[in-house]
Amino acid sequence: MSRTSAALQPPADAVKPVRHPDAPAPGELLGAHYEQCFGCGGEQPHGLHLEARAGEGVSLTAEFTVQPAHQGAPGLAHGGVLATALDETLGSLNWLLRTIAVTGRLETDFVLPVPVGTVLFLEAEVTAVARRKIYSTATGRIGGPDGPVAVRADALFVEVKVDHFIDNGRAEEIRAAMSDPDQIRRARAFEVNP
Repeated sequence: MSRTSAALQPPADAVKPVRHPDAPAPGELLGAHYEQCFGCGGEQPHGLHLEARAGEGVSLTAEFTVQPAHQGAPGLAHGGVLATALDETLGSLNWLLRTIAVTGRLETDFVLPVPVGTVLFLEAEVTAVARRKIYSTATGRIGGPDGPVAVRADALFVEVKVDHFIDNGRAEEIRAAMSDPDQIRRARAFEVNP
């Protein structure tokens, strides 16, 4: 980031993040946290269909291909779509902590335009944890893991209880997710977004 705000600086008592013992193994595909999610859900026809893989420690890699439905200026990815890709990638880190958390703050730097048809490669890691606050960072590169940096972001996620979603979500979708017999899918449905 060119200038990270004070709100994204971990406090002095922050600790190094610890990967949950039940987190997916390095290299394992994380899959969609919720099939209707615009960022990673397979049931969203114009979604990003972002795919994330667990990395070492509390890190991951992800990628998505910019489609014509994702453009802002002719032939270029919309900045909001790129911010969404960063938010989705950063939010997926919480699965490695096995924590339900929502985006509290996201600061994004747009470094290069990203053309339609481009595969954006993202790397993210949790840098610190302070009580309910989770600090993380991500970088998106064009064309490959060693390609030029196109976007960067720093984020603050805040741990919440599942009640946050029950109290604020649409009742019928909450009930459907809560009644899913697959315990992992049920838990992951509530892992990202405010």
